[in-house]
Amino acid sequence: MKVLIAADMEGISGVTCWDHVNIGHAEYQRFRRLMTADVNAAIEGAVKAGASEILVTDGHWNGDNILLEELDPRAHLNAGTPAPLSMVQGVETGVQAAIFIGSHARMGTPNAILDHTWSSSRVNNVWLNDRLVGEIGLNGAVCGHFGVAVVLVSGDQSACAEAREWLEGVETAAVKHAHSRSSAELLPLPAARALIREGVFKGIQRVKAGNGPAPLQVSLPVHMKIEFLYSDMADQAALLPGSTRLGGRMMEFVACDMREAYICFQAAVNLARR
Repeated sequence: MKVLIAADMEGISGVTCWDHVNIGHAEYQRFRRLMTADVNAAIEGAVKAGASEILVTDGHWNGDNILLEELDPRAHLNAGTPAPLSMVQGVETGVQAAIFIGSHARMGTPNAILDHTWSSSRVNNVWLNDRLVGEIGLNGAVCGHFGVAVVLVSGDQSACAEAREWLEGVETAAVKHAHSRSSAELLPLPAARALIREGVFKGIQRVKAGNGPAPLQVSLPVHMKIEFLYSDMADQAALLPGSTRLGGRMMEFVACDMREAYICFQAAVNLARR
């Protein structure tokens, strides 16, 4: 059984502020290790559940955060950027279950550590088929396009709640309880890793038993709408062929399927870079 572990950083055990996940800050090196350890806990759970092949995709910032020398050698690592499927690169290679480690809630969620959607400096809101969506839903829908269900999501309690809204039947591991955007009650690291291990094990066992969560399927064609922080960002994003400008800070486009929508979304956000 082949498993994909898609890892972000804001929802990693112990993370509470941007300094922890910013490559230019001294704290970043410490939290790279914590990120790698959370991923290792997921690998341990997957192996215990019978996974025979494990692919890890580093989905934070430039995709160069997980420490290869400390990563469990039973997994292969997708690193670097850009990759066509970005945070879930590899899901197209015959994966049978996906795991999201270190996830965060969408922009504007109360009591959510470092809430944002893709880019905290560019994107205000995103709608997928007229439903507000964050990275959990976007990445889950890409997995669903390839027939892959997400079996576990780890992060704070708000990220876990968002996962349950989008991914019916998913296991969750709340490794911290957020009080605000940069304050949380943190589980002890051994307890957080145990939650991840146990959740992954249970999720994969359910898939093997035939009662796991179903892949997230969205209706076609896919309609996406993006609200940027500033009008000049929408000026640039609206250069995307086939897109339509909707007022000062918004644009939209229609894609034939979720893979195409995800790639167009990335292109629009990249065009909006200042």
